[in-house]
Amino acid sequence: MPEHAIGGFEAALILLISAVVFVPLAVRFNIGSILGYLGAGALVGPSGLGLIQNVDAVRHLAEFGVVFLLFVIGIEMKPSRLWLMRRQVFGLGGSQVLITGAVLASAIVFLPLFPSPLNVGQASLIGLGLALSSTAMGLQILAERRELSAPHGRSAFAILLLQDLMVPVLLAMVPMMANKTDEFGDELAFAAIEAFGMIFAALLIGRLMLRRVLRVVAQSRSSEIFTAVALLIVLSMAWISEQAGLSQALGAFLAGLLLADSEYRHQIEGDIQPFRGLLLGLFFIGVGMSIDLRLLLTDWPLILALLVGLMAIKTLVLIPLCGLFGQDWRDGTRVGLLLSQGGEFAFVLFGIAISQNVLSPQIGSMLVLLVSLSMALTPLVVLAAERLHHRLSPVTTTLRADTPPEPRTNEAHVIIAGFGRVGRTVAVLLKAAGKPYLAFDKDLERVARGRAAGFEVFYGDSSRPEVLRAGHAARAALLVVTLDDPGTTTRLVACIHQQFPDLPIHARARDLVHSQSLHSSGALQVVPETLEASLILGDKVLTALGMASSDVSAVIHAQRENGYALLMQSGLAQDPAGN
Repeated sequence: MPEHAIGGFEAALILLISAVVFVPLAVRFNIGSILGYLGAGALVGPSGLGLIQNVDAVRHLAEFGVVFLLFVIGIEMKPSRLWLMRRQVFGLGGSQVLITGAVLASAIVFLPLFPSPLNVGQASLIGLGLALSSTAMGLQILAERRELSAPHGRSAFAILLLQDLMVPVLLAMVPMMANKTDEFGDELAFAAIEAFGMIFAALLIGRLMLRRVLRVVAQSRSSEIFTAVALLIVLSMAWISEQAGLSQALGAFLAGLLLADSEYRHQIEGDIQPFRGLLLGLFFIGVGMSIDLRLLLTDWPLILALLVGLMAIKTLVLIPLCGLFGQDWRDGTRVGLLLSQGGEFAFVLFGIAISQNVLSPQIGSMLVLLVSLSMALTPLVVLAAERLHHRLSPVTTTLRADTPPEPRTNEAHVIIAGFGRVGRTVAVLLKAAGKPYLAFDKDLERVARGRAAGFEVFYGDSSRPEVLRAGHAARAALLVVTLDDPGTTTRLVACIHQQFPDLPIHARARDLVHSQSLHSSGALQVVPETLEASLILGDKVLTALGMASSDVSAVIHAQRENGYALLMQSGLAQDPAGN
């Protein structure tokens, strides 16, 4: 199909179809969704079928996926936790960038790796540019494998965060090399002071204003406006960061940190997640489209040598560095392989270097291909390394037949959907028992009163599954649904049961008919409130009439065991008024 025949609508349709076909196939063969996106991009891109030629347009739009990913990471990380990671961020991260950059630059200068020789400045720029890894690739692999909180996951995140801080340094190098200025140190220091001054001002203003703005918007009870404000916050901080010479992703991460302790964090995260997932997938498709298969076919020996050299050097540098910072060689190997690829920032850096004649177009194209291929290979390398590790280190311990199963850890929390009178009562009992929980409610005054009383309650529409996912429903011990509206409750139970079939759901029902509907939708335990209140009142009446407590308990228990048979026959179970 000729390029002029592909409009915006057709291009979007092609991208969606390719993703829908390739991603489920990749997941089906257990190689991860990222490779599915990369394969889809390679197929429809300029060097594949050529259905879409404008790779830059796709990549620029898809960069927002990385922005939203870093925002979600930031909103899940409290500033106090980040402060505890300062040694890894500046020590491990700084060492990785400097050492890897120096090794790569030395190899470029002393080995005939490129068609034309490069000077020390060009080699340093390329070496430091390739020393940075892909934030999107690394964090997405960790998220899919649920390893962000693992020791190697924390180390990888610390390194990626420091690499984002290096962006203004590398951006400042290009015009200085183009102008051959001798004032590199002074200009770099001024750029750094200006950048961090703008970020500090943005953080200060955000700290003072964000919660007030969100409170006003939440009081409007307009979910669409709240979503729009959430997007505005993320994109504004990303824009300010870019104007300061830093990466957009770093600004989004700082915006997330500002909201990490607020009562709005889960609702905002739930609003952002759909955009993040869609745009991040588009980002990986863009990377796949950047793979120049024609250049690969013509210069494959050189490209292969560069690819193996890049990934080997980055891995071999990180293994001993991680050891120096308290990790064993296994975790160091995981970090090294995970960050062995080039990063998305290289596309921007080398593009600017080509436009300012710091690098030739031929070398720039080769570097873009090298980065794209390294990103495409990373999921396969990580998967192969994990399988090899499991094969070489089989589990040697076995459980005895009489060994009881380990109980569920105390860290598994309870999610309470709705913080009205029923939800608050459940929270009181959980708090008294010392059990962790999270409660959600979209009534801002109810949330404010609950937080003032010391409850872990957050602003959020708990009828939306994405908000519960933001509350880590996949790791929860159980979900308690206490919403007033029967229809909303039934839809939520059915949706959550479909997405998290192993999550036990306890729900409040209006009556017996609603109770049966919730059971069929996937609820494990259902309490019909009007009938239970009737049974408790009947218990008191029978006791007042002199019936023995054991007989009263037997009658009440029989009614529950028989599905409230007598009450059902009487018609009380279907009394819509609940009188």
